[in-house]
Amino acid sequence: MSTRWYPVYQKGNPQLRVFLPNFWLKIVNPTMKQPKNVVQFHCSMEMTVLDVKQYLKKIYDVHPVQVNTRIQLGKIRPEPYKSILTKEEDVKVAYVVLPKDQTFEYPPLFEKDDTKDKNVTDDMAALEEAKKGFKAFIKRNKVPGTPGWFA
Repeated sequence: MSTRWYPVYQKGNPQLRVFLPNFWLKIVNPTMKQPKNVVQFHCSMEMTVLDVKQYLKKIYDVHPVQVNTRIQLGKIRPEPYKSILTKEEDVKVAYVVLPKDQTFEYPPLFEKDDTKDKNVTDDMAALEEAKKGFKAFIKRNKVPGTPGWFA
């Protein structure tokens, strides 16, 4: 089923229309731990289990063993400083089970940054140096006969 508007059929050639389904799949990282052969997708609300299977077979040449879907309700939140509630959109979630011999690992989107660790060690060294300088300053400016907390 498509929600797109197409021009009304007219006799004659050529027919300048292309029928495109309104289906889409978005792979998401699961929040709960799942087996290696289960992949989670967000899909359009109109898609059925058979549509998801056919979509994966025809477009990506992936042959799933089983497909389960559920509708995840959007969260209801109060608007700050207003007396109204807003609701996020509902999402259809599809769980695709691959054959046992196939596994799926999510690709690393962000590489580990080694410069971050280097910056932390540089910051710690600068902090230690500042502490030593402050202690030397206190030693030089200590007034005899005053308590330690006064310095």
